[in-house]
Amino acid sequence: MAEDRWTSASMPYLVPRTGGQGDAWSEEAAARGRRGGQRIVSAGEATASGEVAALLGLAEGETVVVRRRLIDLDGVPCELTDTYYPYAIAAGTPLAGTAKIRGGAVTFLAALGHLGVRASEQVTARMPTEEEHDRLALGPAEPVLRITRVTYDAADRPLQADLMLMPASRQQLRYEIRMG
Repeated sequence: MAEDRWTSASMPYLVPRTGGQGDAWSEEAAARGRRGGQRIVSAGEATASGEVAALLGLAEGETVVVRRRLIDLDGVPCELTDTYYPYAIAAGTPLAGTAKIRGGAVTFLAALGHLGVRASEQVTARMPTEEEHDRLALGPAEPVLRITRVTYDAADRPLQADLMLMPASRQQLRYEIRMG
């Protein structure tokens, strides 16, 4: 099953795209001879849970904008991602809708003047809920990895919080850290 394991690096998803490029996921998959896709399951305003509020530096219950996506690789579900934005940044923008955004959300945010300069990630593993199990087409007793990522601007304000869930058996994470 080694050929089914996907090695994921975060950097391509943190940098704005240039020259009319498509989204980072589709291009990364295509570069490896695979087909990556994503569907925005829902988008719009939501009430920030305690976790989301803490990640975005907001009060619990404040209004945020969320985009919920189902990401697939060669037609097989491989990730569930909920991305949350502060209301002041995303309300009334395409981030609050279900249409794809050319170049992705990071590129759109940069065009609005919200450039991410730092990201913090936390990775945990757990068993999926029944709904997560079904949506990711998991095998019996298969755990998931959960990545929580917050992207910050130059003033250290959170721009977005991503809550990503992926099958542990089909995922390998790779991190590169450059100092100075």
